Amino acid sequence: MIKVSVISKQQQRYTQLLAQAQLPDLCLTDDPSQASIILADPPLIANQLEQLPKLKWLQSTFAGIDALIKPHLRQDYLLTNVKGYFGPLISEYVIGQCLNYYRHFHQYAQQQTQSLWQPIPYQSVSGKTMVIIGTGSIGCILAKTAKALNFSVIGVNRQGLSASNDFTQTYPITELQHALSKADVIVSILPSTEQTNDIYNQQCWSHCRNALFFNVGRGNTVVESDLINALDNKQLNHAYLDVFKQEPLNQDHPFWHHPKISITPHIAAESFPEQVIEIFKTNYLRFKQQQELNYLIDFKSGY
Repeated sequence: MIKVSVISKQQQRYTQLLAQAQLPDLCLTDDPSQASIILADPPLIANQLEQLPKLKWLQSTFAGIDALIKPHLRQDYLLTNVKGYFGPLISEYVIGQCLNYYRHFHQYAQQQTQSLWQPIPYQSVSGKTMVIIGTGSIGCILAKTAKALNFSVIGVNRQGLSASNDFTQTYPITELQHALSKADVIVSILPSTEQTNDIYNQQCWSHCRNALFFNVGRGNTVVESDLINALDNKQLNHAYLDVFKQEPLNQDHPFWHHPKISITPHIAAESFPEQVIEIFKTNYLRFKQQQELNYLIDFKSGY
């Protein structure tokens, strides 16, 4: 038997789904120290890694595995995360906010409370340029969605290689500033790595003019004071932030009350247990047959 333990805020639901899956030779245990496989929320398991002597494979319930790849933590096990489900959700978030901004739906809602009939000149997203920084599976789906609305879509990745035909142009990360100079909408989907720390700084924003900025990647990428300065100096028109250096965001943080910042509590794209279990089931059978697992994380690169 292969002992599996679940450590998650949604443990009960995961346990139910695993029982329904009836995977061969799988035995659920409430004692993680006896498990060779752990299905877990990264923040909940990170401090317990040293107490798991039999751990061979950890399936993250999140896409983000930042909590598990810190240098002081053990890395002698297989780590996989969740992929393939977040592109449509991120697209809904970004496109929804863009349409709200350019079509003034929020202002109309306010006007309705005042019984005020007052048309506001608006802009179409058609013909605007969206720069997507991070052209993995999520970035590619967002590019396809944006292209359908007639955005011109520019990608930025490590080597400047095109990830799909939905990008009209792709720049290497070393030419990020050149890409940003063309942007009406900037979307960051970068992971948390040493290379992405504070990549969005004043030097970066100095190349922008009246752009919208979305951070749906990781909060480590943003120099927060520089972002506020860019908004105040009209290099950016508005920032939509779903991720932050520290979460939850401190109640006294200046982001809360800035008129050009919209905050959401890391909800742009969530993992649903039913989706995670589908990934786990496939990987479990591969693990049992000693095959390479899907969505395997490279501890060195951080993704």
